[in-house]
Amino acid sequence: MSPETVLSICLGIGLSASVGFRVFLPLFALSLAAYFNVWELNESWQWVGSVPALITLGVATIVEISAYFISYVDNLLDSIAVPLAAIAGTAVMLSTVADLNEVTTWALAIIAGGGTAAAIAGTSGTTRLASTATTGGIANPVVSTIETGTSVIMSTLSIFVPIIAIVLVVIILIIIFKLFIRFKRKKAPIG
Repeated sequence: MSPETVLSICLGIGLSASVGFRVFLPLFALSLAAYFNVWELNESWQWVGSVPALITLGVATIVEISAYFISYVDNLLDSIAVPLAAIAGTAVMLSTVADLNEVTTWALAIIAGGGTAAAIAGTSGTTRLASTATTGGIANPVVSTIETGTSVIMSTLSIFVPIIAIVLVVIILIIIFKLFIRFKRKKAPIG
């Protein structure tokens, strides 16, 4: 496997993880990267770097980020975020992976891209639901700010330093797994 292929896989997984926090922000970042020739997308995905795509994804990013700062609207968005994140994570992987056959590319896109995005989006939604339940939604803007900041950082690292981004993805997934195990133990019936 060539270094370019490995970097493209790291980019795709990093952006897919970022999609788990905000669906449109990483797509907008990828569009900017393609537009400014920072990253070359697969041939059938060149349209992502076009001006219409850039404008559309930019507006969608602003609307999504703004909507997450409105209590209860953020929970409504979380209810559709997991399937959207899975689709967007898959699309990101498809657009970035280089020099692999179609079967391998699709397998990576669905499992690594869509799976990573869905896992993070699900955890993110659960966090916001817990925040709403415990604070009446007052802490939700703080949660939204952290998620948006994480998405910006992950997107930036994925585009410019994909190897570091993949390390952060692994750390995030380990944290999610540990939280899941801890939560599952607390819910287990005694006796």
